[in-house]
Parts: sequence; structure tokens; C-alpha cells
Amino acid sequence: MYFAALLARTEDGWEASDTELDDVETLSDLAELAREASDDDTVIVYIEQEDAWFGIVRIEGEEDPRIYVSDGAAAARSSYGEILTREILGDDLDAELDELESLDLDGTEDGEPLADDADDDDDGRAGVAAEVVPAAPVGDALVLADLGLSERELRALDSDALAVIADALGAAEVLEAVR
Repeated sequence: MYFAALLARTEDGWEASDTELDDVETLSDLAELAREASDDDTVIVYIEQEDAWFGIVRIEGEEDPRIYVSDGAAAARSSYGEILTREILGDDLDAELDELESLDLDGTEDGEPLADDADDDDDGRAGVAAEVVPAAPVGDALVLADLGLSERELRALDSDALAVIADALGAAEVLEAVR
């Protein structure tokens, strides 16, 4: 179960809305969704999955999104989290996956077929990706520093991170209205 919220800074302060991620398949889709909420102002997209991890994507106008994920390994095992971790780790993740795939780590001898119950969906990269991504925060931990939440405070968050983030931004009341 996912929860997603958009916090958009406007001339009148912060506006909050919950959002559906059904049509989001890439970071570009997510950035477009955020840009629709506020043209040139700051938009914070908050995504969490059942207290397993949370992610923050900060979009400002046409600049590249800035991303932070609280637990890379947990996020890499989920569809929306995988979008974020792949964007953060990019070429490094692909290089590690290619290196791991070149090794014979399936427990069989060369040329010996895999067991019938082997999981062949998406060539196994998603499962391997979750093993390669660190079980720690990844991304830009300074993503909210200029808005009142330091790197140290962000890294210390675990459950109910959205409330702490909204409070630091001065958006707690508008967020509570949509929750």
C-alpha cells in the first residue's frame, strides 16, 4: 500500500494534495505530475510504502528532480521505489547488475539448466537490484535543507516522516486537511 502527497509552494504558502500514482511509470511521469500542480514553484512529492520506506522528490520548474529515499534496498523491491532508486544510482546500479549477471551464481554448473521453479520474470534483474542497493538512505539528503529540514534530521526520520517534513516546511495544517 502506497501513500503519496504533493506539497506545492505558491505565493500564498503551501498547498497540499494527495495524489494517485497509477499512471506513473518513470521519473519523468512523476515530474510531469508535480509540475502540473505548480508551474514554476517548488513541489515536494512524498511517497511512502507502509512504513517500509519513504521517498522525496523535489521539483523546481524545469530543473532536474532531486531525490531522497530513506531505505534504498526496501524501495528497490517496490515498483515506485525502484523508479527512484534506479534514477539515483543509475549507471552504477546497471554496472553492478551487469557484473553480477556475468558471474555464475545460480548454483548450477556451466550449461546445466536452472530448476523448473526458477523465477524468470523480468530476467531476474529486479530481485538482484534490491540486493545490490544499500539498505540505507540514498540520494540527496540536502533536498529539504534550505526549507527547514537538515540532512541529519531527514536521515533520522522513519515512521510518520510526512508529518515531520510538513511541520518543518510550515505545511502541517494544509497537509492535515487532505490526509
